[in-house]
Amino acid sequence: MTEAFASIEQGLKEALAQARGEGRGRVHEIDLPEPDVQSIRSRTGLSQTDFARSIGVKKGTLLNWEQRRRSPEGPARVLLALIDKDPDIVQRTLAP
Repeated sequence: MTEAFASIEQGLKEALAQARGEGRGRVHEIDLPEPDVQSIRSRTGLSQTDFARSIGVKKGTLLNWEQRRRSPEGPARVLLALIDKDPDIVQRTLAP
């Protein structure tokens, strides 16, 4: 049996146990403050176009966030919080 197969098998066993109510899953709930998107982006040194591309959103979405017409939610809010703490995290982590 390969390591990949063993890992997949273990994951499936854990998923089945969780579905039966046997597992002790953990829920991580994080309360994040409203991000200052313009400030976060400016600390990265990226243009609006490049920053939007780097986090996988449309430039229009970024503009709405920066002008506070809309607010990032869910995974976008978490990603912005990470970038706020470490402005180079995306480029350092995902660069080829």
